[in-house]
Amino acid sequence: MTTTYLDPRTLSAAARVAAKERACADPSTRVTRSLAGYGVIAGPVYVGVSLAQVLTRDGFDLGRHAWSQLAIGDWGWIQTANLVATGLMSLAFSVALRRTLVGGRGGRSVPVLVAVFGLGVLLAGVFPADPAGGYPVGMATPTTPTLHGMLHLMTSGVGFLALAAAMVVMAVRYAAEHRRGRSAFSVVAAVALLGGFGTIASGSGAGVAAFTTGIITALTWLSLLGVDTYSRATYARR
Repeated sequence: MTTTYLDPRTLSAAARVAAKERACADPSTRVTRSLAGYGVIAGPVYVGVSLAQVLTRDGFDLGRHAWSQLAIGDWGWIQTANLVATGLMSLAFSVALRRTLVGGRGGRSVPVLVAVFGLGVLLAGVFPADPAGGYPVGMATPTTPTLHGMLHLMTSGVGFLALAAAMVVMAVRYAAEHRRGRSAFSVVAAVALLGGFGTIASGSGAGVAAFTTGIITALTWLSLLGVDTYSRATYARR
């Protein structure tokens, strides 16, 4: 069955209301919209929980310490749960993407790439980062990376690369749909994420700030993609 998606900007008020009523009446569409909702909230949940911890953890410096280091120490389970939950929400969101992007550019690749991102974040929660830069207070930085520290970097790195690739593919799709603003922001988000990851990997003093900026930008993009996916599910025409 072929599915097309109507741009709500081109519909009359009555047509938009009718489309929403159809979406609410169809069980499959309701599920898809619920799954899309996880894409909307994944970023705000991760950022909000992380910042709440940043403001209450002794010795944590936003300019020197990565948010993943919050998973170390007595209260580290909170950030571990935050990472795992964000990963699971991203995986759920990838199902909504598979349902709504089918038949168009990136219809197969973007859901897979977002799923890889979700799995990478989940595993980054399972494998905690190593102490670094004097955090947690009283814990020394290991002279050589631990196994779980290396796995944290590997899994999160693969996840970030996958998300950046999804951004590039969606930039092309948005351009084909004549949605220049969304296309441009997709490119900006990909550059910010890759630039931040590359800067922190290089050991630069500005690496943590650049990486944090890249993460926030990328998760903002993910939330906007969730909103877009919710709209696509609502205004689907079979």
